[in-house]
Amino acid sequence: MRHVLSAFTALPVLMLFLGCSSMSTTQKGAAIGGLGGAAAGGLVGSAVHHPIAGALVGGALGAGGGALIGNQLQGQEEVQYQQQQEINRQSSELNRQREELQRLKQQREY
Repeated sequence: MRHVLSAFTALPVLMLFLGCSSMSTTQKGAAIGGLGGAAAGGLVGSAVHHPIAGALVGGALGAGGGALIGNQLQGQEEVQYQQQQEINRQSSELNRQREELQRLKQQREY
């Protein structure tokens, strides 16, 4: 029984560390939530002599909650990215206008 529970928790940990680079924030939240929920559910389930059932229920609930939180964070990241893109665009335009103003001032002096 312990061997099965160890394998059940070791596999998600391994997948979490190997697959995080290409995962979205929502997927990372689901994975972390699922892992934490499975661990907590396994502990609670072992108290009532059903560790695997507790781990399964805890993992499912944790994955759902983690996905919701991760989705919110991903949305915020996208908004911040769009805002930064707009700041960069406006900064470039401002620099272009400054250069143009400088050029016009130099022409006026000659």
